[in-house]
Amino acid sequence: MSELSPYLGSTVWPAPAKLNLFLYITGQKENGYHELQTLFQFLDRCDQLTITANTSGKVTILPAIEGVSTEQNLIWKAATLLQQHSDCQFGADIELDKILPMGGGLGGGSSDAATTLVALNLLWGLNLSVDTLASLGLTLGADVPVFVRQTAAFAEGIGEKTVPAQPEEKWYLVIKPKVSISTVDIFTHPQLTRNTPKRSLQQLLNEKYENDCEKIVRSIHPEVDHLLSWLLEYAPSRLTGTGACIFAEFSSKQAATELFQSLPDHVDGFIAQGVNTSPLQLAVKRYINQSNN
Repeated sequence: MSELSPYLGSTVWPAPAKLNLFLYITGQKENGYHELQTLFQFLDRCDQLTITANTSGKVTILPAIEGVSTEQNLIWKAATLLQQHSDCQFGADIELDKILPMGGGLGGGSSDAATTLVALNLLWGLNLSVDTLASLGLTLGADVPVFVRQTAAFAEGIGEKTVPAQPEEKWYLVIKPKVSISTVDIFTHPQLTRNTPKRSLQQLLNEKYENDCEKIVRSIHPEVDHLLSWLLEYAPSRLTGTGACIFAEFSSKQAATELFQSLPDHVDGFIAQGVNTSPLQLAVKRYINQSNN
């Protein structure tokens, strides 16, 4: 049990979106997991978690997410995992302001879990290392460690082997088609490419970025195919993860804004900048500085 007292004030923490700037499936393991090479970059668009640590030992999550029980909520899973690992008897009330679309391939749930781990590690005074938090996060999802480490990254393996990367910080128009895509359905599709040759990061950075899941998603979901075809008329555009979100890249906010303003009324989208340092890292530094003053 932690012998330290938790910080009992209310604090606000960002949980940023991510894009897979490229995604290649390079193989499949005997256990069914796919090996990949992908480039993660954060967006400056975030969910927000308001966290109030307490001494109750209980974790509460508000508001409830329709169709998701508390025990299935990744935020609750992350908090209770941290309690169990640290034998910590502190608790927390966590309120989620859900900005990022669910099931869009932007990593919102994984990011929420990572922010919970990082913030409660500080608020509960646990002093666990980033490596330990990343290892805990991996048990919640393959993308969680990238958000825990708070730096844009090139990932291999099933996504758990990461090295920091510095892709260009472009502006993006992100669109969420009104479809629900199951990651399992995409990764089990018989026509999914599973043998893209492995390449070095330097080689990948100098080649055209692509996503091996895109062909399958476009064949199954005509709306994704239609909107992506439309975006491609104006800028390099791709699927992120297994979707459903797609994005077009621009060198300026103005160019992204001009296309955003011409979106059909029924299409949901937003503009964000790619950032290689997670907004969460800035929040962590701000909290530490305030705590030391």
